[in-house]
Amino acid sequence: MISDGKFGKYGGIFVPELLIPALEELEAAFIKYKDDKNFNVELDYYLREFAGRPTSLYYARNLSEKLGCKIYLKREDMLHTGAHKINNTLGQGLLAQHMGKKRLIAETGAGQHGIATAVVGALLKMPTEVYMGSEDVIRQKLNVFRMELSNAKVLPVDNGSRTLKDAINEALRNWISNVEDTHYLIGSTMGPHPYPTMVKHFQSIIGRETRKQIMEKEGVNPDVIIACVGGGSNAIGIFSEFIEHDEVELIGVEGGGNGVNSGKTGATLSVGSEGVLHGSLSFVLQDDYGQISEAHCVSAGLDYPGVGPEHAYLKVTGRAKYVAITDKEALHGFKLLSQYEGIIPALESAHAIAYLEKYAEMRENKGKTIIVNLSGRGDKDMFLVAEKMGDEL
Repeated sequence: MISDGKFGKYGGIFVPELLIPALEELEAAFIKYKDDKNFNVELDYYLREFAGRPTSLYYARNLSEKLGCKIYLKREDMLHTGAHKINNTLGQGLLAQHMGKKRLIAETGAGQHGIATAVVGALLKMPTEVYMGSEDVIRQKLNVFRMELSNAKVLPVDNGSRTLKDAINEALRNWISNVEDTHYLIGSTMGPHPYPTMVKHFQSIIGRETRKQIMEKEGVNPDVIIACVGGGSNAIGIFSEFIEHDEVELIGVEGGGNGVNSGKTGATLSVGSEGVLHGSLSFVLQDDYGQISEAHCVSAGLDYPGVGPEHAYLKVTGRAKYVAITDKEALHGFKLLSQYEGIIPALESAHAIAYLEKYAEMRENKGKTIIVNLSGRGDKDMFLVAEKMGDEL
């Protein structure tokens, strides 16, 4: 019997009966292999030799001098494919292979998870199909080309808001019809159990590396960790090693869109309410009748009306704080890091950089040691940013 996989009351399994056997099979395989020596030797090899781990914990000297804090960047942007997503796709891809699955499907918003799934499919010789909202296909043309170049088939989704939510819906429909030979490689800490726990497990390498590195550099834990939150995988990955260290402040930064009170926002934890979306209970953006609202964010990776259930639990227990950054502020963060450190962040990560500036400028925070999880690089966003910023550069 499959466990409920809850974080407090959040999480669980809210799926059609047809998917229960597939989730039971997946949970059993995950439990079997997550601590298996041979599996982890293989995974560690690919994380090191293929993905490029460990990533550095980089002291951002110029930004530190500007803001009056000691600022470190966890450089997940330096990984193969350009983001933290490869940590999870390698783990799930190998797990699927050990389960005897022959085909991978995935959803993607900004395209980083799609690319990471595509290259793992090529690596493991598994045919791969990626569902992507047609709106995101337009916003992320370069990533679509990269996926197709890696032999994945990109399937545009024209339903609903034509973004990440709708891509997930289509992927789930496909999985229901093909559970025997197909693994649905979910890219974030959302969805039904065991996905939130499994994705956290494969992303927790970020937190383990970060704690080891900051102890080597400073000899103590950081004062605060800041990470962007859409579904929540990069944030839970770096938070995971510090949750039990109460002295470390954890801050998740959501996509505020046009503003949290504008009706065009992706700030689920800031203005959402409890509800069920894509198989689990968490916070969602919804109207008074329980219908899921469309999310809005300049960053396709944060343009999602839900959030991983563990983040909901961290919010209601007060262990983590969640804030929202608008599109305009995120574009400023994109420019700030590029001009002060010569590092071009993904628009998702730019939200965390934008809040970093706000946080560091508060008098009571001067001199603190701050780690920002730089979850991805900005190559994919260059054309969109150029269009949005125009002559501002």
